[in-house]
Amino acid sequence: MYRIGQPSFASSHTATLTERRKDRFTRIEPRGNRTHSARERAQLLCDPGTFVESAPMRGHSAVGAGVVTGWGLIEERKVAVVSHDANVASGAIGSVMAEAIVKTQRLAIDHRMPIVHLNDSGGARVPDGILALHGCGQIFAHNVESQDIIPQISVILGPCAGAAAYSPALTDWTIMVKDQGHMFLTGPTVVKAATGEDATAEDIGGSGMHTAVSGVAHIEVDSEGEALQAVRRMMSFLPTSVGADHNVLVPKPANAAAANTLGSVVPEKPSEIFDVLDVIKGVLDDSPMLEVMAKHAGSAVTLFGRLDGAPVGVVANQPAVRGGILDSKTSGKIARFVEFCGRFGIPIITFVDVPGFLPGTVEESRGVITHGAKVLKAYSKAASPRLTVILRKAYGGAYIAMGSTSLGANAAWAWSNAEIAVMGPRGAVGLLNRRELAASDDPEALRESLAATYREDVARPYLAAENGIIESVIHPEETRTMLLSALRLWSAA
Repeated sequence: MYRIGQPSFASSHTATLTERRKDRFTRIEPRGNRTHSARERAQLLCDPGTFVESAPMRGHSAVGAGVVTGWGLIEERKVAVVSHDANVASGAIGSVMAEAIVKTQRLAIDHRMPIVHLNDSGGARVPDGILALHGCGQIFAHNVESQDIIPQISVILGPCAGAAAYSPALTDWTIMVKDQGHMFLTGPTVVKAATGEDATAEDIGGSGMHTAVSGVAHIEVDSEGEALQAVRRMMSFLPTSVGADHNVLVPKPANAAAANTLGSVVPEKPSEIFDVLDVIKGVLDDSPMLEVMAKHAGSAVTLFGRLDGAPVGVVANQPAVRGGILDSKTSGKIARFVEFCGRFGIPIITFVDVPGFLPGTVEESRGVITHGAKVLKAYSKAASPRLTVILRKAYGGAYIAMGSTSLGANAAWAWSNAEIAVMGPRGAVGLLNRRELAASDDPEALRESLAATYREDVARPYLAAENGIIESVIHPEETRTMLLSALRLWSAA
């Protein structure tokens, strides 16, 4: 899996080109805040010598409009770039700057190429008044139009305040530099004046808060170089636009060590934990993966990887964190990822081991019903192949939400020890046999006996297979073969 800062990533290009990339990224090292100028950032993001700046003299001053815009290549594929220039009015968005950004957005949309926003802006330019606000609104409108056509990635390299913060929220993925990038609608001074609260920029809009708590940002890195590298790595998994060809590399077998432990990695006891990444590594190609939102809502994993050389999106419950349960934040995380993959035709592979949705007044007050429904909608609407593997338990509405065939998954399988039911066996017999349990001299022993019967008669996956709800009950070692076969079929459809 990609660890941001790793010097290279899988590529089908020549070793010489790979070495040049390694050298480029080792040269992008942090030297305090704003390591590079706006122009240098754009140049370093793109393949060497490919960035072409558009209208470099546009603006009311000799240094331009406060933004560097243009286009270039990443992995020899076209990309548009918008890079805020914090040396001009702190990167504030004025009418001329907005016009330059909108022009580049239009270029990206019309030529169907991804766009990367390198954000370093204090918000709308105050002296420009309504003209600045109108310009910001036009940027937002183009963000929304882009959503159905091209990938959009935002990188927070400095302050991203006020109106400037809305554009990243309208893009697909946001990367923040630790201790350097800050994103908020109102800064510490205004917060203090309005509410009396003493808070730092880090408290209000730091990368740690946004990647772990709010979920507004999706990847946290330590330096500008790592941020630019993260963009290039993410782009390696994405098509350039909706309907475009995927970046398929030479297939690799699964990691041998992980594949050899698939049969034993998942404990039989439903309450015992394991790391679902061990399963993923044993099934997908042994090539770099990129996990997004890794620090947010940890009971689910969302990552990009490859199967048979082709990019795939993986959603998985993570039993090692809160038992893999679904809640409001986890639902939002999954829904966002599934919706993105579905929009851009990236196959979605779902690994299920879920006890249900988290019950209680806190979650209900957070609107878990609405957030859970977003997952249902995302899976139902996804236009890409959807393949699901039930590893161990899949209970209640959470079974439906996690890429079930009920929502349109193209194919689903269950491992032989899996359980699929409205609720877990112990809970079910507590509801169904409460009178017998209350009258028993040994209710715990009776509960265990009844639960075992329920497990065999109701929860085992063979009932789902016999009724055509899943394809088959398989051994863990068969998982990769089944997914490969289905992926080749459904991707060609």
